Amino acid sequence: MRRQVLPAVLLLALGACGQQADLKPKAGQDLPPPPYGREDRPKAKALLQVDPQAAPERSVELRKRSEDRTDDPFDLPPSDE
Repeated sequence: MRRQVLPAVLLLALGACGQQADLKPKAGQDLPPPPYGREDRPKAKALLQVDPQAAPERSVELRKRSEDRTDDPFDLPPSDE
């Protein structure tokens, strides 16, 4: 019996992953209050967008050869406190 239940559970779980609907607050609940200093309340789609500072572009510049590191003033040994 367990062999019959496991595929059914996996199919149901896989089917739940494919939902492509807009996100909405639950019934009876509202979106969070507007940020301090802002008059209007942003919509859910605007709250889900990531600003460029939160996800900066990656630098894909690869090193072709090894280079000596410059002196790092913050590379200090641990203190004995």
